[in-house]
Amino acid sequence: MEAQRSRPDRTLVVILAVLGVLVIVALVAVLTRGEPEQLDADTPEGVVQQYSAAVIDGDEAAAMDHLVPELAEDCTRMPSAEPAGIRVTLVDTTVRDDTADVDVLIVTTYGDGPFGASEYEERGVFDLVRVGGEWRIESAPWPLTICDPTVVRG
Repeated sequence: MEAQRSRPDRTLVVILAVLGVLVIVALVAVLTRGEPEQLDADTPEGVVQQYSAAVIDGDEAAAMDHLVPELAEDCTRMPSAEPAGIRVTLVDTTVRDDTADVDVLIVTTYGDGPFGASEYEERGVFDLVRVGGEWRIESAPWPLTICDPTVVRG
């Protein structure tokens, strides 16, 4: 008698192939996840996006370029706190002739405790004005403020 060779079950092979494809697709999706879409720098939303990115990156010089000139010139720097993870999401924009309000959601993540990181979520509004045809920030929500609005240099 001749021993019968066992062949792998075709269903098992198909299931393993499908799982392999799903793993590859998931890896590609995670590894190719890019930066957020860059908004037009000539819009209030684009100015807020660039300013927020500069503040989060610690590039105060770049952030100051987006402020109204009087605020940038008389800027008394805010004391920097312990760095935290900050994520800013656009909620809404109201544009008028020469002013705009950009409403954002700011999520701040602190540390990593035994139950995971702590998060604090708040809404904030950027007030913008047109200066020489360009949108400039007149005021920013406190987590993203680099110039102390209460201190005026004389």
